[in-house]
Amino acid sequence: MAVELVLVDDVEGLGRLGDYVRVADGYARNFLLPRKLAAAVTPDVLRQLEGKKLRLQKEHEQRVAVAQAMADKIGKLSVTIAVEATDDDKLYGSVTQMQIVEALAKEGIEIEREAVVLADPIKELGVYNVDVRLHADVQAAVKVWVVRI
Repeated sequence: MAVELVLVDDVEGLGRLGDYVRVADGYARNFLLPRKLAAAVTPDVLRQLEGKKLRLQKEHEQRVAVAQAMADKIGKLSVTIAVEATDDDKLYGSVTQMQIVEALAKEGIEIEREAVVLADPIKELGVYNVDVRLHADVQAAVKVWVVRI
């Protein structure tokens, strides 16, 4: 027997906040309802969901605005990382995400290591544009100069 519910929170593999779903009675009774991830479709629940959606939308817009401001700062920066290299400009190791995060921290930009997106390891001296993902909707590029010590 299937039960129709409205999701009160995002449920991976099932749906997002506010989605109407039809699920098995046991799944609803044993998983969704006890964890308060879903509720029966009633006018009161729908009204609460609208309020929650508006609040989440405002929070999302604020986070995007902050991330966009930080992206603008990062886009204007260039950082220098000094490393040891061979005579033919090959590095003895590679420039890591953490080194880029530390260089940005010296410039006053605090980000998580996971925000730095390196497609390939940096293993030679030179200038690189490195992507920094600040939010799902906001990305910036920082110019990284890799120079010899």
